[in-house]
Amino acid sequence: MMTMTQVETTVHYDNGYEDEYMLQEDEWDRDMLLDPAWEQQQRKTFTAWCNSHLRKAGTQIENIEEDFRNGLKLMLLLEVISGERLPKPDRGKMRFHKIANVNKALEFITSKGVKLVSIGAEEIVDGNVKMTLGMIWTIILRFAIQDISVEETSAKEGLLLWCQRKTAPYRNVNVQNFHVRRQGVSVFVNKQDDPLGNLNLAFDIAEKHLDIPKMLDAEDIINTPKPDERAIMTYVSCFYHAFAGAEQAETAANRICKVLGVNQENEKMMEEYERLASELLEWIRRTTPWLENRTPEKTMAEMQRKLEDFRDYRRQHKPPKVQEKCQLEINFNTLQTKLRISNRPAFMPSEGKMVSDIASAWQGLEQAEKGYEEWLLTEIRRLERLDHLAEKFRQKATNHENWASGKELILSQKDYETATLIEIRALLRKHEAFESDLAAHQDRVEQIAAIAQELNELDYHDVAAVNQRCQGICDLWDKLGTLTQKRRESLERTEKLLETIDQLFLEFAKRSAPFNNWMEGAMEDLQDMFIVHTTEEVQSLISAHEQFKATLPEADAERQAIMGIHSEVQKISQSYGIKASIINPYSTIAIEELLNKWEKVKMLVPQRDGALQEEMARQHAHERLRRQFAAQANLIGPWIQARMEEIGRCSLEIGGTLEDQMTQLKQFEHIIVAYKPNIDKLEGDHQLIQESLVFDNKHTNYTMEHIRVGWELLLTTIARTINEIETQILTRDAKGISQQQMNEFRSSFNHFDRKKNGAMETDDFRACLISMGYDLGEVEFARIMMLVDPNATGIVSFQSFIDFMTRETADTDTAEQVVASFRILATDKPYILVEELRRELPPEQAEYCIMRMPPYKGPGAPPGALDYTAFSTALYGESDL
Repeated sequence: MMTMTQVETTVHYDNGYEDEYMLQEDEWDRDMLLDPAWEQQQRKTFTAWCNSHLRKAGTQIENIEEDFRNGLKLMLLLEVISGERLPKPDRGKMRFHKIANVNKALEFITSKGVKLVSIGAEEIVDGNVKMTLGMIWTIILRFAIQDISVEETSAKEGLLLWCQRKTAPYRNVNVQNFHVRRQGVSVFVNKQDDPLGNLNLAFDIAEKHLDIPKMLDAEDIINTPKPDERAIMTYVSCFYHAFAGAEQAETAANRICKVLGVNQENEKMMEEYERLASELLEWIRRTTPWLENRTPEKTMAEMQRKLEDFRDYRRQHKPPKVQEKCQLEINFNTLQTKLRISNRPAFMPSEGKMVSDIASAWQGLEQAEKGYEEWLLTEIRRLERLDHLAEKFRQKATNHENWASGKELILSQKDYETATLIEIRALLRKHEAFESDLAAHQDRVEQIAAIAQELNELDYHDVAAVNQRCQGICDLWDKLGTLTQKRRESLERTEKLLETIDQLFLEFAKRSAPFNNWMEGAMEDLQDMFIVHTTEEVQSLISAHEQFKATLPEADAERQAIMGIHSEVQKISQSYGIKASIINPYSTIAIEELLNKWEKVKMLVPQRDGALQEEMARQHAHERLRRQFAAQANLIGPWIQARMEEIGRCSLEIGGTLEDQMTQLKQFEHIIVAYKPNIDKLEGDHQLIQESLVFDNKHTNYTMEHIRVGWELLLTTIARTINEIETQILTRDAKGISQQQMNEFRSSFNHFDRKKNGAMETDDFRACLISMGYDLGEVEFARIMMLVDPNATGIVSFQSFIDFMTRETADTDTAEQVVASFRILATDKPYILVEELRRELPPEQAEYCIMRMPPYKGPGAPPGALDYTAFSTALYGESDL
């Protein structure tokens, strides 16, 4: 029978060194027999070790040399510890069946790099205890100890070094080999004066909390002068694997928590972007139709309310939305940077909520807003002119209606039928005077019709009433003309019978009627409303008024002449005693009426002087408002441009760190925010100008709209520039870029940014890469361009340039790393259970995984098994948002 020494000295491994730790020198007696105490310890330890694996298959052994004799449990043991399938065993109970099964097991051991010489299946089938123990030790070495290596040591030395490190913090512990009886267990307890109690406590704790079966009794170690090294190494290897597995699981859990934390934070940012984008787009959707509605109101007050609503929109409602739009773009850029740094796919918002969609909607809003204020002011001017024309129409219509009142009845009289010759002649002369008066009113009727036509063309809201009144005046005018013609014909037919007529009354009538008409026209002109916008226009009205006053002496002479005719009539009447001559039969105009109208003309002249002077003062006040607005606008406009240039220079200069640039930009931002009261004051002056209906300003090229657009662009530019620096800092820290490297990248980028617009064109980028030592072919350059310019815009931004320069050295998590971490937590299973996730991960991360992991669909999985591979791949795939 072959001895144990012979077995051990013929076991070799393919790793190229002799397994010296297999030899136990001087441990065998002269008859080459195993020490009884050691044999007992090996039996107990190896049996417990085998059962710790066999119980996974639902079985165990009681007697190590008997229960492996038929080879079935031996093959099962090898399948459990290796995770591989062995050939199908023979189920017969004959000796040759048992030998065949043991040979299958030995052949499998040999296939794993272990050369077994002189260990035959017959010895195992025959129950040779020493051969059986030697074979089990070989299995333990290969599957439990061989792979243990600490700092590139051999397995035995590595296991010993691990023990020394674990016991280093404990006093009075010095592990030198695997024969120790006291110090070696102090790693588990800290009770130095009770070796037996220490060992029992350690074994109990290991069995209860680490699932390590009790392989030895404390008495086996304490009562043996030199415990069996193989038994001790087997027992200690179980502790090593338990602790190593726990550490490995903890590392895997930490990695998974980190990845899940990044994913959860990114998803929150995605949800916040979606919410803010929806709210902003909804506001734009509601606001744009309001700005596009150019339906004019009918009254001045309603249009003024529209103008006030627009001012509230520009001052109160739009500025916060400008900030929201800018912040939305900043959040989107920051999110994309975080996704890129963490090796996640780019965020694709919901359909219609891309940054470009928001920009397009915003452009539509500003397009609708463009010209809206100008339209409002134009409509207000139109309504103001309409009100003026309507009032002028009413005045002229009232005067004409007052003149025409009763004329139809007079012209319809047939008094000439019973009149005397003198009365007939008087009636004829009176009619002639009326015709003269009628002709004088022709121009007035035409003016009334012209004003009505203009009100129609300007779409006056009460044009129906104007048309009705104008039509009535025209109809009456036509009727008066017809009646006048008929009465003249009747009088002329009667004139042949009449010979006498009073020429003096006729002359009075002929001269008083035009003079009366002139005075009525003068009174209308002196009371005429006027709309002017400049001092020059006022001066023109003043000049016209001075010309009118120059005609007053001539008019006064005509008045005196008419009064002379009246006095002559009175004189003749008194001289000849003609009572009927007191009433002028040829005219309805009384001398008192002429005198009263003349006095009214003289009174209206100084009133007109005063009104024109007041208007001149008002226009001077408007000019002061223009100059006040221009003085501020001419300062604010260049100030905004200067700040824009400073921001541009700051983003191009390389001096200092990114933090220095951030500090400088924050200072710029503080200065800009502090300047806001100047904009508000200018808005106030602009409102005063609009309320005064001043629409032009020759003292400045800046309008309020120019200032508003420039101010909003300045706020947006400083916010975006700060975000760009924040993104560069985030990229630098995440990629491990030094400030010197960042400066070098910026220097190269600025040098090849030919147009100084913050982007390199394709040829400039190629030249930049060549200058940095890249050997570029067409295929390689095309590949690089796909990375830095995936949308084929033909330009490379600084952020894309930084990402390319740091991509190769980035230390990022990958889907494969996350899968490997989950495999550790799942103890190499292709699936993981809910209880394992809750045991290994913090509650929040565990529930996150449970909610999102799909069920595992592979074979042999228990109910509730989850597919961690599909979950990990999805983490780095396309986002659902």
